[in-house]
Parts: sequence; C-alpha cells; structure tokens
Amino acid sequence: MRASHASGLRGRTEHSPLPEFCRLPAMFALFMVGALTVTVIWLARDNRRDWTGFSVSMLFVMWLVLVIIVALCKLRPWLQRLPGHASYIGAWLLIMLIVLVASVVTRWLDGALQLQLVRNSLGIFVRDNVAIAALLGAAMLRYFYVLAQWQLRLAAVTRAQVEALQARIRPHFLFNSMNTVAALIRVDPDAAERTVEDLSELFRAALGQHDTGDGTLGDELALIERYLAIEQLRLGTRLHVRRELDDLPADFPLPRLLLQPLVENAVRHGIQPLREGGEVILRGQRDGDGIRIEIGNPLPATPPASGNGHGLDSVRQRIAYRYGPRGRVQVGPQGDRYVVVLQLPGQPS
Repeated sequence: MRASHASGLRGRTEHSPLPEFCRLPAMFALFMVGALTVTVIWLARDNRRDWTGFSVSMLFVMWLVLVIIVALCKLRPWLQRLPGHASYIGAWLLIMLIVLVASVVTRWLDGALQLQLVRNSLGIFVRDNVAIAALLGAAMLRYFYVLAQWQLRLAAVTRAQVEALQARIRPHFLFNSMNTVAALIRVDPDAAERTVEDLSELFRAALGQHDTGDGTLGDELALIERYLAIEQLRLGTRLHVRRELDDLPADFPLPRLLLQPLVENAVRHGIQPLREGGEVILRGQRDGDGIRIEIGNPLPATPPASGNGHGLDSVRQRIAYRYGPRGRVQVGPQGDRYVVVLQLPGQPS
C-alpha cells in the first residue's frame, strides 16, 4: 500500500499542467516565435530580398499559428488527461499533424490555382515545414513545461508559507488571552464567553481548519474584529482603533489571514510598548476594480529589535504570487506613524 501511495505521489509530481493556450501570454509567445522564424529565414537568404515572398510566408505562418492555438485550446482538456509527460508529447504530435496537413493543402492549392507562390516541390515543402515545426514546437513546449514546473514550485512554497502562518500561534498571545478569560469569569461572565468565542475563531483560522484558498474581505475584517476585541480587553483604554472601511466591498476575494497578521503587528509593535497606548488606524477605499488598504500605528521612540514587520515578508510573497506585479505593498514610517499600504487589484494577473 505504501508503494502504491508513493507511486501515486510520484505521478502527481511528474505531471505538469499544460499552459492555457487561449490566454494572451501563450498566444503572444507562439505568434512571436512564428514571426521571428519567418523573419530569420527571410534574412538568411543570399538572394535578393523578396517582399512578396516574405508577406506570403508571414501570412501562412500566422494563419498556421492561429489554427494551432485554436486546436490546442479546444483539445487541452483531453490532452491534460494523459499521464505524466504524455500531455506535452500529445501537444507536440498535434502541432506536427496540423503543420503536415496545412502544408499539403497549401502546396496543393498553390499548384491547382497556379499561383506559383511555393517554388519547392510538395515533398520538400512539407518536409521543411514539418522539420521546423518539430524543432520550434519542442522548444516552445519545453519552455512552457519549465515555466509550469517553476509555477508549481512557487505555489508549493506559497502554500507552505500560508500553512506555516496559519499554524503559528504566539504563546504570549494565547497565555494573555487565557489570563484575560480567567480574570473575566467571575467579574463579567458574558465578556468571558465572548472572548472564548473570539479566541476559538482565531484558532480555527490560524490552525488551518479553513482551506488555504481565497476568502472574502468581509471574513477577514470579521476575524480582525475578534482579534481586536480580545486585545481591547487586555490593553483596555491603551488601545484605540479608528476604522474607515465603509467604502470597501465585503465580497472582495482575499487570501485568508492576509490582514490579521498586519493588524497584530500594529498592536504588538505600535501599542503594546507605549505606556500611554495609542491609536491603530484601519483605512480602506476602492481603487479602480481593486481596493487600497492602509494599516497605521504609532512609532515607539525605541523600536523593538525584531522590527515592525513580523509576517510582512510572507504577506509580500503571498500578494506577489496571488496578484502578480499589480499587487503592491508599501511599508515605512510616515511622520510619527508606521504605515502599511496594500494595493490589491480586482483580478489576479
């Protein structure tokens, strides 16, 4: 049973998804390779530059690339079912078949209509086109395979970071929260019960009982409120929170536990070291199809050695993976406050 389990794991590891040929990056890459190939072959000729031949060759190749893209796009679900690397081999053979058929049909039409655009015989014309397609197709699919492997590794690293973040429970926060509950049991049983409920929700999220996919902004803000409710009981009047979040869409998709660590940093590094306490400011607004969120806290006179960015690197990497270059994180002091600004687009890149 262990052997079968191990072989299953190896099968999943070796399998790499085919790229989305219908999407712009793959289409652009294929069209560019086709255009560059025609240009290089045209420039490599020793005879006089034939602009008519170049135009006809470019038109033929662009039409051929378009047919290949449509075929790969439509047949991708079936190719994806093939085990291991067979999906890439199947895509390569499909490219070869399309080029073979298209070359035969083109050469036949050229002869039947007496256009004399193709000077080579049928055998040479088909052979050259299939050979070029075989080399370029293998190179392009190899590129897509390496890119897919890199994306899988990046996704695995990101998932591990998310799981590590979700599994991390700071002992001091747990102990302080339990001490707060113990102190409230006799004085204010209702507040103690609410604190236990808030703490359980935080533990449920931090221990990963939810999946690691996207949640919503409303869920994340609700989790932040539970966290702040516990810290409010512990810090009392030292903690002030200003919320300017009315313009934010509650159903905006957001990675889980993205904002809560930043708010925790603001309380831990901005409020807790100050005897008089301070104010945490949560601001949010729409930014085109996305949102802009700002979390600010006072700057202590002597910042702690660990800095104000515990978990910030993980947040940066998760935003970079989830949103690409359109997602931005700006961090730094602004006057007497430390501010973290997140700009998140509406759709991932």
